[in-house]
Amino acid sequence: MVSGAVSISYQDLVSAPLSLTNSIEKAFGSGPECLGIILVRDLPPIYTIYRERLLRLAYAFAHLDESVREQYADRYSRYSFGWSHGKEIMNGKPDLLKGSYYANPVVDNPSVSPALQEAYPEYYNKNIWPKPGEPGVEDFETAFKDLGKFIFQVGCELAVACQPFALSHLNDASMSLPELISTSNTVKARLLHYFPADGPGDSQGENEDDEDSWCGWHRDHSLLTGLCSAMFLREGESGPETVPSPSPSSGLYIRTRGGDLTKVSIPVDCLAFQTGEALEVATGGTLRATPHCVRAGAGAPADQISRETLAVFMQPDVDQSLSSSCTFGEFSKKVFDEHYDSVSA
Repeated sequence: MVSGAVSISYQDLVSAPLSLTNSIEKAFGSGPECLGIILVRDLPPIYTIYRERLLRLAYAFAHLDESVREQYADRYSRYSFGWSHGKEIMNGKPDLLKGSYYANPVVDNPSVSPALQEAYPEYYNKNIWPKPGEPGVEDFETAFKDLGKFIFQVGCELAVACQPFALSHLNDASMSLPELISTSNTVKARLLHYFPADGPGDSQGENEDDEDSWCGWHRDHSLLTGLCSAMFLREGESGPETVPSPSPSSGLYIRTRGGDLTKVSIPVDCLAFQTGEALEVATGGTLRATPHCVRAGAGAPADQISRETLAVFMQPDVDQSLSSSCTFGEFSKKVFDEHYDSVSA
């Protein structure tokens, strides 16, 4: 166990994925102590380079003038491509404490029918990238794709290791998690910038008792979600400086299968993967999605420090049946309707 979560070696994941079934069951199973999250350690050294580069660019993009940022927002896709700030509804109100940049790191322009593109702009839009010469974020597209593809590839390898465990729970025994994920056109990465508590989002009730103050309690609607360790930044004399977590209470919180609240720390050189609602539906509720939130902590220096991270949502194409009565597209539409206003062309 590392930082409260089950961990596996990347070398084992690549060379002997089927040997990891016990670890995967401890992480994703139904026991009351299971967290629904697993750490992958011993990653190739290039990962830390990719992570550092992109997360600093998350900070840089969020500090561009608002008029520049909004050029890259896309209402038609319900802000599921490009920049989004204050558009998502969390716990009944606009989420102002985090800004997001969305793109598919694997496919720039999905090869699907015009009918599907029109029906599901949240997934089948073209990627929106900052202009190549946009000051301060010149390498944004390359950095986003490098880290996003890296996490996606590790996620595909993890899906292979998960398949024997998942198979006994899936509604349809012919479903293959590795195939559903690796061939999908709906992969979505979300680059996240959490503003300091007194930033553009105001406090939103920020105090030591608000356990979900930076990001409200929710469950991802993916099959699996890949997460990198967050980076904390504070503006210094010569630009943003990497700093420790602003408070011992800051960070990612999860409720175990038994309902206990647990803080999970992802080491800088590790990736984390957690289960999403699509997997819960596809297993008839047996493999549950992981409830999680992010807490900011309170007071100085927390009110001067931002949090940067990347999440990669791995899920099937929209026409994939999750159950006898629901496709992934139908399921995800309901999720989008809960968090975004409907948008007409």
